[in-house]
Amino acid sequence: MNFALITGSCGLVGSEASIYFAKKGFKILGIDNNTRKFFFGKDGDISWVKKKLKNQLNNYEHLNIDIRNLSSLKKVFSKYKKKIKVVIHAAAQPSHDWAKNKPFIDFDINAKGTLNLLELTKLYCPNAPFIFMSTNKIYGDNPNFLPLVEKKTRWEIKSSHKFNSGIDETMSIDNCTHSFFGASKAYADLIVQEYGRNVGLKTACFRAGCITGPNHSGAKLHGFLSYLVKASLQKKQYFLIGYKGKQVRDNIHSEDLIRCFWEFYKKPGYGKVYNTGGGRFSNCSIIEALNIVEKLANVKIKRKILKQNRVGDHIWYVSSMKKFRKDYPNWKQKYSSTKIIKELIDKFSS
Repeated sequence: MNFALITGSCGLVGSEASIYFAKKGFKILGIDNNTRKFFFGKDGDISWVKKKLKNQLNNYEHLNIDIRNLSSLKKVFSKYKKKIKVVIHAAAQPSHDWAKNKPFIDFDINAKGTLNLLELTKLYCPNAPFIFMSTNKIYGDNPNFLPLVEKKTRWEIKSSHKFNSGIDETMSIDNCTHSFFGASKAYADLIVQEYGRNVGLKTACFRAGCITGPNHSGAKLHGFLSYLVKASLQKKQYFLIGYKGKQVRDNIHSEDLIRCFWEFYKKPGYGKVYNTGGGRFSNCSIIEALNIVEKLANVKIKRKILKQNRVGDHIWYVSSMKKFRKDYPNWKQKYSSTKIIKELIDKFSS
C-alpha cells in the first residue's frame, strides 16, 4: 500500500487532496488537530469534514497531531518511512489579522511546522514529492504598485502591461509590506525551495490566491467566497473592507488545484515555484461576487463599505498559470467564479 501524508487534511485543500488521492488508490495519513477552530471559533470548526472523510473513505486514517510537535510527527514518519509516496503540506495559520495578534504562534505553525515536515521527509522518505500549499501573499503588497485603473465594479490592470494575462513568478517578494502571515509563509516557501535545490528533495510551492470549494469552513477572517456566500444568504449583509469593494480576487476551486498537485506528483521537479489560481478564467471583485450571489440566489444583500483596508491586502491579483501549463500541458481548468459561487449557494441553501 502506498501512503499519502496530508497535513491540514480536514481543511479545504487537505480534504480535497485526501479524497482525490484516496480515489487514486493511496492510503491517506490525515494530520489535523482542528486548530482552525482555535483560530476562528465555531465557523472554523472542521469536525464535520473529519466525520465526512472517515465515513466516505475506507483508506483514510486520521491523526490528531500538531505539526509544531516534531516528536509526534517523527513517530508517523519513522513508522511508514518509504511507504510514504507523497507529502502534501496544506496545514497553516491562514489569516492576516490573526497573525498580527499572535505572531509567535503564526510563525511556529507556518514556518517551524514546514521545517519539521521537510526534515522528516528528508530523513524517512526522500523520494516522496513534497507539495507545499504556499500563497500569493509572499509577494506582499507589491501587486498594489502595478498600474491599476478603477472601473465601475473592479480595479483592473492596464491592458498594455506584461501582467495583463496574470502575475507570474518574476514578481519580487522584496521592498513591500507582507503582513505577519505573509512573512511566515514566505519563510516556509523559501525553505521548501531550499530543500529542493540544496538538499535534493522533489519540492514544489503552489502560490495560490483565493482557494474555494464546498469543503471550506469559511470564516470572517479567512475564506473569501465561502464566507461571502454564507453571510449573504444567512445574514443578508456583507462588509466590504477597503478599496471600495472593487479589489479583484483570483479564485481557484480546490478540485482544480488538487489536479495540479497530481500532475506534479506524476512528474516532479526540484524546488519548483508555481503561481496557481483562477487566472483570467476565474476571478471577480467583491462587488461582482455579491452581484453574482444576488442574481443566482435571488436575494438582496445589504452592503457596508469600510474605508480601512486590511494590511497586505491586494487591490488586484490575477495569477498567470503560464509556467505551470507549460510544464504540465494536460492540466485543464473546470471551475469559473460563477460556477464556484453556484456550488456554494447550493451548499448553504440545502
